[in-house]
Amino acid sequence: MAAEIHSRPQSSRPVLLSKIEGHQDAVTAALLIPKEDGVITASEDRTIRVWLKRDSGQYWPSIYHTMASPCSALAYHQDSRRIFVGQDNGAVMEFHVSEDFNKMNFIKTYPAHQNRVSAIVFSLAAEWVVSTGHDKCVSWMCTRSGNMLGRHFFSSWASCLQYDFDTQYAFVGDYSGQITLLKLEQSTCSVITTLKGHEGSIACLWWDPIQRLLFSGASDNSIIMWDIGGRKGRTLLLQGHHDRVQSLCYLQLTRQLVSCSVDGGIAVWNMDVSREEAPQWLESDSCQKCEQPFFWNIKQMWDTKTLGLRQHHCRKCGQAVCGKCSSRRSCYPVMGFEFQVRMCDSCYDSIKDEDRTSLATFHEGKHNISHMSMDVARGLMVTCGTDRVVKIWDMTPVVGCSLATGFSPH
Repeated sequence: MAAEIHSRPQSSRPVLLSKIEGHQDAVTAALLIPKEDGVITASEDRTIRVWLKRDSGQYWPSIYHTMASPCSALAYHQDSRRIFVGQDNGAVMEFHVSEDFNKMNFIKTYPAHQNRVSAIVFSLAAEWVVSTGHDKCVSWMCTRSGNMLGRHFFSSWASCLQYDFDTQYAFVGDYSGQITLLKLEQSTCSVITTLKGHEGSIACLWWDPIQRLLFSGASDNSIIMWDIGGRKGRTLLLQGHHDRVQSLCYLQLTRQLVSCSVDGGIAVWNMDVSREEAPQWLESDSCQKCEQPFFWNIKQMWDTKTLGLRQHHCRKCGQAVCGKCSSRRSCYPVMGFEFQVRMCDSCYDSIKDEDRTSLATFHEGKHNISHMSMDVARGLMVTCGTDRVVKIWDMTPVVGCSLATGFSPH
């Protein structure tokens, strides 16, 4: 069922501790059980499983429950030992797990959506289960009565969800690339604002209530940090992944952001540095360096008897430039560009060698990653994906031993 990995190379990269295999289809979610050597998984094979680590070092399923529909989302509340499972048919099912994690009792079904559930959050204080779905809505239901309290609809599939427990604000990402901030009430809600910055659908969100930072990952392979608490509209762009960013986790203690992408890429971003905002791209009818016309500027092309050029943009200054004036490439990590991007000649010449020092580390998960979660206190991370494999990682060599005080992975 699960193999224990014993090799522990002495290097600053994630260490693979265990690999769990057994699901018959894609694993849509995996959560580490706090203070336990255990993992909860949900899969398209219609099963929810609880895996416990045995004396042999291997993980075996102590609970194996078959659902009526493929499992698409998962939430676990440690203090009350409640599990919420979202399904492809739109229902959310609630279970209660025994103290020894060997038994799971069904509590109730919530008819939350008309289509696939994409994310779930449970609020014990409000007695709400909040969820998003492919029926283009966010819903919140009462966990006492099981009744629907409210719904809000979007123009496209709602793909991910974060929730601020103190203010009852919900952040919802959707397939149009938009993030909507909602204030949820007992039976209604109000739209506070919408955030637009991604070129592709939003795949994941992470909200840090301490620093009031929102992180979003999208199918445009990029991450944006939105400084909600700063109230100045400050955003930081992070580009280093080569595929869709699927999961995020911000470590408030060390001010690092962990991100995972579909191609198995694992990145750890240093957010404890002074970063620069990427500029807005400027529009012009001619190159802002050599003044040659772009191909749609018919009048200037006719007046100067020249061929029109294609428009590009310098990633550092944002100016509209032609290919000849932006032939240089450079990384610029302080602005979030971890790989080489187009720059105009003057911006390229202004960058010093020390400006090219990376502010992130990149690692290979060596499997498709559709979901990731972390137990920050122990420095552990679990990843899962369409290859049906669940991997447990020791992240302390990468994110610092301060996260794992007194913890020994073995």
